[in-house]
Amino acid sequence: MHLIHDPNEPPAAETSFGEFLKLDIRVGTVRTCVPFEGARNPSFVLTIDFGAGVGVRKSAAQITEYYTPEGLIGRRVMAVVNFPPRQIGRMRSEVLVLGFPDADGAIVLAGPDAAVPDGARLA
Repeated sequence: MHLIHDPNEPPAAETSFGEFLKLDIRVGTVRTCVPFEGARNPSFVLTIDFGAGVGVRKSAAQITEYYTPEGLIGRRVMAVVNFPPRQIGRMRSEVLVLGFPDADGAIVLAGPDAAVPDGARLA
């Protein structure tokens, strides 16, 4: 699901720091990636290792414009790990992988630019 937002629109409504802290955003390493057969839009099914605290989770991600399955293996990604699982077609997506839309709406993944352990929480 692409949520395309105009980068020139004003910020969302104010929220509290406490509300922000309810989101559990972690870093994980992509262990497997395969095309999501039967998906409405081109997508991949990622298996992501978030370390001992969170474990291994799956996600469906519409990130085929810039990424290949081979290129995603070993890549560090950020994801919200505490949303309820969501049924997407035949798979159950357990985390929401984070990224930003480019000018055409294609997703560019968010991730750390230095080494952090799998499962590190956004601070």
